[in-house]
Amino acid sequence: MPTYGRKDVVFERGEGNYLYATDGRRYVDFTSGIAVNALGHCHPYLVKALTEQGQKLWHTSNLFRIGNGEKLAKRLVENSFADTMFFCNSGAEAIEGGIKLIRKYQFMNGQPKRYKIICFQAAFHGRLLNALAATGNEKYLEGFGPPAAGYSHAPLNNTNVVRDMVDDETAGILVEPIQGEGGIRATTTQFLKDLRAICDEFGLLLFYDEIHTGFGRTGKMWGYDWSGVKPDVAAIAKGMGGGFPIGAFMATEKAAVGMVPGTHGSTYGGNPLATGVANAVLDVLLAPGFIEGVRERGEYLKGQLEGLCKKHPKVFVEQRGTGFLQGIRCVPPAGEMVDKLQSLGMLVPPAGENVVRIFPALIADKAVLDEGVAILEKAAVAFEAAAK
Repeated sequence: MPTYGRKDVVFERGEGNYLYATDGRRYVDFTSGIAVNALGHCHPYLVKALTEQGQKLWHTSNLFRIGNGEKLAKRLVENSFADTMFFCNSGAEAIEGGIKLIRKYQFMNGQPKRYKIICFQAAFHGRLLNALAATGNEKYLEGFGPPAAGYSHAPLNNTNVVRDMVDDETAGILVEPIQGEGGIRATTTQFLKDLRAICDEFGLLLFYDEIHTGFGRTGKMWGYDWSGVKPDVAAIAKGMGGGFPIGAFMATEKAAVGMVPGTHGSTYGGNPLATGVANAVLDVLLAPGFIEGVRERGEYLKGQLEGLCKKHPKVFVEQRGTGFLQGIRCVPPAGEMVDKLQSLGMLVPPAGENVVRIFPALIADKAVLDEGVAILEKAAVAFEAAAK
């Protein structure tokens, strides 16, 4: 089905921060599978883990205990706010599961009429029906019948509007610490503190969409680590498997009180192969100094992008984001910038507010970052020349 507007290029192999097309051309990959390939392409440690697990056991179903999954859950609990989690296959599934958890929590606490979720303008939470309603983008919702009920959207970083939206049917608040598709739009620490306070005051659950921001991409393990404001529930995916499909929703024990046998399920979720690879990703991410290195190099990249904005203000107007979850707002249409960069040998995804996203693999060193920044500068010079 032609549901994607694919670029006319086919890649036959990847290595680290680079993709190689069938015509032999090499590209600097600052898309990273849209923040999925956390450790780049074909990381030797992940290849080894995938190969070894693939030779032992792929799938058994959730009728039985899964050792790799138990190990992964324990490690994630030790390195997050959560006490418990449910493994699935994607971010959208994680969002749907988290919404079910929130509504079941309210039901278990004698509030069955509480089902509404407050979300935010320019959000993106996936393309399943509830995830689409939580996203709220009319373009994505068109033609699929009435949107799922119970979702409203406030301006980001506006506490007063959120507070006014709470009523006796509100169950929770869903927010991305940094909006990805929306244009690398960050929440403020004070805003997250205010959301936490509102949830505590009214008996709501705070739900973070950490699909983009988790697993070290911002320079800390989780996006919420920058604010120190812990949620009750979080959805995770993307970098979790380093390119292998896996996701999860995780929660405090208190929030997950209603998730008992029979309330949720997934045929493939948490299978030995996926959780084996995800454990290998964690081995690398949790190694001493790894995430700190992402944070340090992210600051370097931020400085380079800010420099481009100062040097080429008629092309680049604003750096956004942190770590390796960054973006640069453009004067030319973002789609044209994406095409120009591809023609120059660099791959980046567009986002809202005329932003192109800059998502290096977390293994990118300063030499790779410099290579990408140099291509961005070539694009700026080309746009400046075309405008004369």
